[in-house]
Amino acid sequence: MVRAVTRWEPAARSAKSRAVAWSTLLAALLAVVVTVAAGIGPVTIPPTEIAKILLNSIPVPAGLELTWGGVVIGGLLQLPGIDLSWRPLTAYPVNSTHERIVMQVRLPRILLAALVGFSLAAAGTVMQGFFRNPMADPSIIGVSSGAALGATVFIVAPLALPFGLGLRGAAFAGALLAAFAVYVIATENGRTPVATLLLAGVAVQTFLGAMISYLQLQAGESLRQVVAWLMGHLQGSTWSEVQATLLVVPILFVVLLAYSRDLNVLLLGEEDAKGLGIEVERTKRILLAASSVITAAGVAVAGVIGFVGLIVPHMLRLVVGPDHRVLLPASALAGAAFLVVADTVARAGATEIPVGIVTAAVGAPFFLYLLRKREVHEL
Repeated sequence: MVRAVTRWEPAARSAKSRAVAWSTLLAALLAVVVTVAAGIGPVTIPPTEIAKILLNSIPVPAGLELTWGGVVIGGLLQLPGIDLSWRPLTAYPVNSTHERIVMQVRLPRILLAALVGFSLAAAGTVMQGFFRNPMADPSIIGVSSGAALGATVFIVAPLALPFGLGLRGAAFAGALLAAFAVYVIATENGRTPVATLLLAGVAVQTFLGAMISYLQLQAGESLRQVVAWLMGHLQGSTWSEVQATLLVVPILFVVLLAYSRDLNVLLLGEEDAKGLGIEVERTKRILLAASSVITAAGVAVAGVIGFVGLIVPHMLRLVVGPDHRVLLPASALAGAAFLVVADTVARAGATEIPVGIVTAAVGAPFFLYLLRKREVHEL
């Protein structure tokens, strides 16, 4: 046992060092992409001014102040309270119109694109390792189709959902219900065979696709809105959507990252993984649940955006290798940068097009190139 731990430690340290190096490099790339993208639009803003606006928007603690009566206990006892004040990190002089354009219009959309790309690429990396299938992507277990059906039902026949849930709430609920249905169908006696899960996902996707097609026929004047949602979109993104997505994506990514070593072992096969001490069924349930929810969080706010979860992990696997301890954070950050670039291209023309068209137009030819080069046959 002691010899086994000693043998694993250098590899773990090497993987951690590589993960930190690649994550730092890709995070810097993402920062550059966000800065450049924020300056592109009907009003062009220089990157240097964008950088100043972004630095001015970062709050830092300015100091603590004791306030008498800040805390009241039982309506009688008053205790001093602590008031934490904030100030901007910098105070560079910037054009106020440019500042409003960046902070109120472009930055929420760019950050939401980054979060959606981050979640789709992370889930795609896990799905390809989970299924040991290079064709797997986040939609393989019906999450995207479930979200699409939930959104389509809400658009065609608007219903009053509890807790004020609107279109995005319906899409999120549809995604989770579809993933749960696939899991229940594929599970028997506490075991969830990967092959059965894959086939159940394909069957559920097909069934949900048929229901979406029928609803499109009945959509009438709502058909345009349904099609626009199904093609992926980030128009009208708000800070509240960014905040809601931030509540879900980072936590689930940490969960996936914690199981990245187990995912490496699962690539050897379930029997070998058991022999190496992995609780296979428990690990599969956690990976499946976290991947489903992180995908649902992205799809619910941006619609169905294809190829990000399929192409980006393959691209990064060619560069950083198959170790999921390195590949997972690298793919997630690269997916964020990729979708920000794709959305910038989608909105930069005279007429804005759905971002899903851009990702498909870029992703499909690149995937065919990888297929011809036989780079997607192995994980």
